[in-house]
Amino acid sequence: MSETTFTPRVFSGIQPSGNLHLGNYLGALKRFVDWQAKDVESIYCMVDLHAITVWQDPKDLMKSTRELCAGFIAAGLDPEKSILINQSQVPEHAQLAWIFNCVARMGWMQRMTQFKDKAGKNAQNASLGLFAYPALMAADILTYHATHVPVGEDQKQHLELTRDIAAKFNHDYGVDFFPMTEPVIEGAATRVMSFRDGSKKMSKSDPSDASRINMTDDADTIAKKIRKAKTDPEGLPSEAKGLEERPEARNLVNIYAALNEQSVDQVLADVGGKQFSEFKPMLADLAVSKLAPISTEMARLMGEQDEIDRILTRGSERAREITAPILRKTYEIVGMVPPVQL
Repeated sequence: MSETTFTPRVFSGIQPSGNLHLGNYLGALKRFVDWQAKDVESIYCMVDLHAITVWQDPKDLMKSTRELCAGFIAAGLDPEKSILINQSQVPEHAQLAWIFNCVARMGWMQRMTQFKDKAGKNAQNASLGLFAYPALMAADILTYHATHVPVGEDQKQHLELTRDIAAKFNHDYGVDFFPMTEPVIEGAATRVMSFRDGSKKMSKSDPSDASRINMTDDADTIAKKIRKAKTDPEGLPSEAKGLEERPEARNLVNIYAALNEQSVDQVLADVGGKQFSEFKPMLADLAVSKLAPISTEMARLMGEQDEIDRILTRGSERAREITAPILRKTYEIVGMVPPVQL
């Protein structure tokens, strides 16, 4: 069997579950914009089918999907250069997911740590969709034959499962049809932590709004949250190893580095020896300069919801030019009888 060469293509997605925050921006949106600049074909998705694996209020889900699309565009994604979609408008995602449900093994799914974390002690009451989530994620990626996925560290296990599913499908059917997709995990702040507890990931579910910067926060709110972020009494070190036992300090330095397109060592070469009373205003000014224009543009776009809907519809049309032929070929490989022109 000859090895297939796959056209470089990037896919990634975010759940439209509300409260887009700084962690989403630095860990995902900013990476998406960086990939767009590389002139590689890219598809970015609001994964609304994934969102409903846990209960969502329908009106809130619709609003959150549009708000996420606004966030994508405000962050710098151009819907003419990248394909922007909401998952449910491209049916091939769900159709390929069923094929993959029949390829993936129960044992593989049971090892997924994210299911264990979300289901907790009530796994028997979790939805089947939550359990099968990784097969749909594999379909999201492979229905485009995506070769690279910018993704957070917490999704790395799901990417490994995507590769396992692709490999098993190819082996079972004696083909070289699906690529071995590469996860792309890079940068200083791929994992942004809470402003209240540096050992916990920044999250929209944290009851304290002060624990995060929301992408809808205005300039004053951004600056206020940074000024009040938890730190320690020591000054900043001159080398990264000096942050190893200081989670809150490490988090703020990581955020500065990511926003300013620097390495942590470069930042510390400039600010080593400073107290947080000096560093926090620097970080606040930088964050406001980078993030306030995004929140302003998101607000403007949310006032033009018809335009957002048109962008998503056009994105789904472009996406299906890729996904429909790949699904047809998948069905042919599996042995499904194709439709004929009557």
